[in-house]
Amino acid sequence: MFSIPGKQAVTLTPSATRQIAKLMAQGGTKGLRIGIKKGGCAGMEYTMDYVTEIDPNDEVVEQDGARVMIAPMAQMFLFGTEIDYEVSLLEASFRFRNPNVTDACGCGESIKFKELDELEAARPATQGD
Repeated sequence: MFSIPGKQAVTLTPSATRQIAKLMAQGGTKGLRIGIKKGGCAGMEYTMDYVTEIDPNDEVVEQDGARVMIAPMAQMFLFGTEIDYEVSLLEASFRFRNPNVTDACGCGESIKFKELDELEAARPATQGD
């Protein structure tokens, strides 16, 4: 797992925290699971799903009443990401400010990450490494 004692894998802006807490209350869920999957023109896409049961392998981030779980296969790709919720005239959506992304498609829905060996080299050392 990519955790550092005392440091969350991702951070949430106040806007994202409010929206996630609202979604949790409306849906009666335990939070949102964030992951990644292959797809899109740049190669990868973020996923967000409601969670009714927390997987013991998930990285759990709790902040001001909001809870997100990071799927195990996504943890190394999402470490250091800030999640925001933005509302504009045409849309409202979660935005990921991810330092591990090297490229994105024009629509912003698809991303490309640093190569795995680059992510491993840039990862902070944790206890037990």
